[in-house]
Amino acid sequence: MSVRHALLGLLAQQPRYGYELCAGFTALAGGRENWDVKPAQIYTTLSRMTDSGLVTLANGKNDNSLEKPLYSITLVGMEELMNWFRDSVLEEPHQDAFYLKLMLSLELDEVDAVRLIQIQRTALFQELHRITELRQSLDPQQQLAQILLMDKAVMHLEADVRWLDMIESRLEEVQHQPPPKPYLRPRGRPPSQ
Repeated sequence: MSVRHALLGLLAQQPRYGYELCAGFTALAGGRENWDVKPAQIYTTLSRMTDSGLVTLANGKNDNSLEKPLYSITLVGMEELMNWFRDSVLEEPHQDAFYLKLMLSLELDEVDAVRLIQIQRTALFQELHRITELRQSLDPQQQLAQILLMDKAVMHLEADVRWLDMIESRLEEVQHQPPPKPYLRPRGRPPSQ
């Protein structure tokens, strides 16, 4: 979920102050432990959306008579939100930081690739334990949506553990293959004809 579209969705429900949007995003994401978005990112995103014409900014009075900016979605913002709802959402599973670390380790004598896999597996099991405990603490009568999110996280973590097992079983084979080589275009002027 993009932060921008989540904020547009919250504003489609009703106009809100910035702090309400921060709290609303955190609640929507299932808490800071699931998605820790800093208030600065929320306000930066709101500023960009205001500049883009997706939201408008008005001053509203609160109980203390201090003026705070009240954000509202515009027609352009609503159109953007509806387009997002019509589109599918695909994550980038092929962009994996551990994969890059592992591939680089294969070319360095100072790094033990098997140890990297063990460290990663341990971290995955720790996260799997944390998420499972969190899931078990949720009330299915009140928090079913969060339980389903936790189930997705568990399935992803379990798949990552299986992937590490597969890598470990074929690591020697991978180590004997040449590393990927970049294609470098020739520099300078093209040859004259």
